[in-house]
Amino acid sequence: MNIMSRVWAAIRNKPLTSAPNTSGNQEGAYSSEKGHIADPERSVQYLYDQMQCDPNLRAAIVTIRYMDKVDPRVKKIHRRIARDATKGGLKLHWIGKENKRVTKQWQQFVTRLQLDNRAKLMSDARGVAREGNLPLQWVINESQQIVSAIRMPTETIIPIVDQSGRFKNPKKAFRQVDPITWQELCTFPLWQLTVSRLDPDNFDDMGCMGRPYMDASRSIWQKLTMTEEDLVIRRRTRAPQKLAHSLDGADKNALDEYRERVEGESGEIATDFYGNKLTVTAVGGDANMDQIADISLLVDAFFSGAPGPKGLFGYVDGLARDVLEDLKQDYYEEIDAIQDTLAYAYQDGFRLQLLLVGMNPDAFQLQIQFAERMTDSKNQRADLALKYQALGLPRKLAWESAGVDVQRAESMREQEASEHDPYPEYTETNPKQPNVSITPGNQPKGESATSISHG
Repeated sequence: MNIMSRVWAAIRNKPLTSAPNTSGNQEGAYSSEKGHIADPERSVQYLYDQMQCDPNLRAAIVTIRYMDKVDPRVKKIHRRIARDATKGGLKLHWIGKENKRVTKQWQQFVTRLQLDNRAKLMSDARGVAREGNLPLQWVINESQQIVSAIRMPTETIIPIVDQSGRFKNPKKAFRQVDPITWQELCTFPLWQLTVSRLDPDNFDDMGCMGRPYMDASRSIWQKLTMTEEDLVIRRRTRAPQKLAHSLDGADKNALDEYRERVEGESGEIATDFYGNKLTVTAVGGDANMDQIADISLLVDAFFSGAPGPKGLFGYVDGLARDVLEDLKQDYYEEIDAIQDTLAYAYQDGFRLQLLLVGMNPDAFQLQIQFAERMTDSKNQRADLALKYQALGLPRKLAWESAGVDVQRAESMREQEASEHDPYPEYTETNPKQPNVSITPGNQPKGESATSISHG
């Protein structure tokens, strides 16, 4: 199947011989695949999905959205994930030989889809964290260009798969259903809708959707909010000081008259007690309110399912700085994994764009990545780039390790070289390169130190 046939197959709603967001050929080719991929419980669920949305996934997404709306802790977790994951924006990373035409297509692709807009990237990243999936619909105009990547609501998207977890027909790989009326709104061919999944139970099962990041913390969050509300009620009812009024020898009428006169000046909470002696005794409030450890236990349990330690989200009591630095490394690993999930979806759309312009994406060794990885700081990346330079490795490799966009840096170098100065200053033909020296074990945690000299 030639390139133009693949392009017209995409435009005319025909399946490609190798779909971009699934593995293997879909029809017309022999495969040695055998056996049942989906687990038995999910196979039964696929039968129900023919009539309705997955109720478990929809309940999880609706609950997570409500948590994000009413709880600032959940909102901060999702916002920080989106902020850190999209820092630096997207870049085109070349593994093989660079092609300027592909690079130009990528720049136009980013501009049309607003992928250079931080708000768009953060919206997609929050969607992955809250819904566990990133369903992107690729919108193509009459010029055969992808002009938009629309994020669809996950709970309305249903993969049309058989009981084994494989798409029945790539022409109708997904369908959108109204969760209220169960009416089918539309169907999507495999090339038009890319679903990037976060932690699916089985990646090879195409009907197995991803899970929201805080999915397993829902029950703990409900206990935490309930306990916090109970604690407020307990404090309001037990913390105030109470008074015991005793009227000696008073009959019922006198006691009721005295009680009405005193309670008319009191608040809603009962703080007075009455007897038949003329004394008023103070009854102390609950003096052990600060000894309730249920909240601390539930907070620790809740943040155990968060991407980072609770110290990153405002709970810093009793947390040493060196311990926090060690825990942040695990958080950075989680952010890198989310970046890979997001980048896969955009790379899938860019491969489709290359097909639409008559280019075979398999002929180019490239990856779509986020410019800044969270596992290393800027100083660590710059230090690694200097070490690559000291080893005599290619300049572009050193730039990539430093987190620099190679295409942008090369463009700026060419622009700088093309600028004309009518009064040029004298410059050496072969300027001296700085000397980079490395001292092993001269940095904290056993890292090597890097020094630069120009002598």
